Amino acid sequence: MQHRIIVLGAGYTGAIAAGRLAKRLQREDVAITLVNAEPNFVERVRMHQLAVGQDLKPHPFDEMFAGTGVELKLAKVTGVDVDRKTVAILAAHGTEELEYDSLVYALGSGWNDQGVPGAAEHAHQIASRPGALRLRERLAGLDAGQPVVIVGGGLTGVEAASEIAEARPDLDVALAAHGGLGDWLSPKGRGHLRKVFGKLGITVLEHTDVTAVEADRLATADGQFVPAAVTVWTTGFAVHPIAQATTLEVTGTGQIVVDGTMRSLSHPDVYAIGDAAMAMGPGDKPLRMSCASGTPMAWQAADSLAARLTGGKLPKTPLRYFNQCISLGRKEGVIQYVTADDRAVRAALTGRLAAVYKELVCKGAAWGVANPTLGIPTRPRRVVQEPFQAGTAVKAQV
Repeated sequence: MQHRIIVLGAGYTGAIAAGRLAKRLQREDVAITLVNAEPNFVERVRMHQLAVGQDLKPHPFDEMFAGTGVELKLAKVTGVDVDRKTVAILAAHGTEELEYDSLVYALGSGWNDQGVPGAAEHAHQIASRPGALRLRERLAGLDAGQPVVIVGGGLTGVEAASEIAEARPDLDVALAAHGGLGDWLSPKGRGHLRKVFGKLGITVLEHTDVTAVEADRLATADGQFVPAAVTVWTTGFAVHPIAQATTLEVTGTGQIVVDGTMRSLSHPDVYAIGDAAMAMGPGDKPLRMSCASGTPMAWQAADSLAARLTGGKLPKTPLRYFNQCISLGRKEGVIQYVTADDRAVRAALTGRLAAVYKELVCKGAAWGVANPTLGIPTRPRRVVQEPFQAGTAVKAQV
């Protein structure tokens, strides 16, 4: 009888975890099912490129997982019962219920309108492929001189503003930031960011809180109105709501609370990774929602689950940060080096070389999804198990 592993979500973290588990475990011992609503892997870190009209290389899952033993189910997850150990899905043929012995929850996050009036109705988002495609169509229909305002001064907002301004220099592009532009960067990184924004003609509205979004303008906390033919909302992410509807221990924002192996504190047969998980990093600080966090979390979860099933040693690799990679259009960038707990240091790489570096990082992330073998022996290990019936879990070996 096979141990049934279900992975929910095939973003960076879910796809990596599924492939890594398939490489670590024998096919006759485990049945790995990957559930995802779309047939192609989405490079979320490139959605600002898609939004301005660039064509991205497709990554079909049926090609990526060919010959791995991973079964792909194209379906929307509609519910999880962690006490009955079932997942409810909606596929093209209708509803279905899947049973699991181990669950890897990687449903990720979507955009967060922060409850600002009018944002959901009038703003565009680039946290998903459909959102980026809708923005792409809207931008293509704009006449020269029309105003585009990006709300949110973090990594996503900075990249979106610079990409739009570079691709459409005829538009009036502005960025509204809660704080100062690039205030989390080192002086060198911040200075270069301001220099590039100046060259691209981007207006920066610093220390600006947007309180309402209308069809053609924004309202700010100081009583001003900012014209906006298009508003792009990049003020952070909200996790998928399904976990919060379960008996899993979650945070107030719906993230699943996990230990250092990405295992749920309340349900040991559930692992959570990426934006869906609340994991602690260096300095006892929560890992931020990002690909930089999600990839090592996926490695940690897959290796930990495989170790427990095969009687191997649990991984003890610390989760830490090395740099923040920021593209500023296709020709410029900033690579901000950081401490293990993600605080900027003085060193930063800027300019064309930084843009090349960021592009290599993006390509490497996509390659890692299709080739999740880093540090894995070529020979998969056998599961150490006691006789069990379908629907029961393998006894953990640690």
